[in-house]
Amino acid sequence: MRRAALPAVIALARAVAAVGGCCLALASAAQALADARRSGFDAMGPSTQAMQRDDTQNPGMLWVRDGEALWATPAGAAQKSCADCHGAAAAGMVGVAARYPGFDAQLQRPVNLSQRINLCRERWQRAGPLRAESQELLGLESFVAHQSRGMPIVAAAEPQLAAFRERGERFYRQRVGQLDLACAQCHDDKAGKRLGSSVVPQGHPTGYPIYRLEWQGMGSLQRRLRGCLTGVRAEPFPFGALELVEIELYLAARAAGLPLETPAVRP
Repeated sequence: MRRAALPAVIALARAVAAVGGCCLALASAAQALADARRSGFDAMGPSTQAMQRDDTQNPGMLWVRDGEALWATPAGAAQKSCADCHGAAAAGMVGVAARYPGFDAQLQRPVNLSQRINLCRERWQRAGPLRAESQELLGLESFVAHQSRGMPIVAAAEPQLAAFRERGERFYRQRVGQLDLACAQCHDDKAGKRLGSSVVPQGHPTGYPIYRLEWQGMGSLQRRLRGCLTGVRAEPFPFGALELVEIELYLAARAAGLPLETPAVRP
């Protein structure tokens, strides 16, 4: 190589290095952004965290055990149990809850996990649907979700879900109610700050169905969403409403990669 060409080569090498460094910085920034997401678990006190970690102290495990019994119990005119179709939940249900809400081809819309359980009852067991927030439905949902504890949430990939997810995001950012507040104003803009004595969480659905000390029982994500709507003095959607499932769908995409904690415990 001629000596006169060396400065140009050095300059090119420096430019390439600068571009590489920039890409690395962008990747690091993206990773930092992803890592900034936090479960509500991180904002809890040590005693509540210990309660969630220890299955012998976690009250949500009572619902999991109820669901385990129901999993093996025949129901409906078909006299089939969940286990008759799916086998042992510890094998067949691993990762399932992490992928919900999902698309139902027959209904042509998204359904959440509790709705899927009821659809299975109606279609295959020929049994009536379980009532929303009932001990039985929360038990089965908790038991199924518990099989995915520690696994990352996966945003459902069906292309048919895109429009539903977009509507969920629009509602998440829309001001509603007499207080004229949006979900994003609390859980994005004010996350980590305090509302009274409580830390405002980022609102990731990592632990549902969830045991709340305030409720003295288990509750679904839809119960929490309806509570938030009531809190901003908006008319809450009824349980099972498509609007609530759309919000759940967006929240699952927003929390993608975070581990499931079911049954989580919160104040």
